[in-house]
Amino acid sequence: MKLQRVECHSGYKANERPLRFKLDDRNFDVKVLLDQWYGINYIYFKVRADDDNIYILKYDEHKDEWSLEFFKAKEKT
Repeated sequence: MKLQRVECHSGYKANERPLRFKLDDRNFDVKVLLDQWYGINYIYFKVRADDDNIYILKYDEHKDEWSLEFFKAKEKT
């Protein structure tokens, strides 16, 4: 699923890590970057958002495009 917008921290390179993203007309702040890994022309970010759910976001460096690859809802207690 293509994300509507992703705001990133840009340090030594552009789109270094996501800070917030918009999905289905709702904005989410990234609370914690849990993991990050690289593929060919891709960077994956596993994040916990301010709704306490887990998201895996993929950045396609070649197309300069973000997508949602995985979602896991917060466990209910």
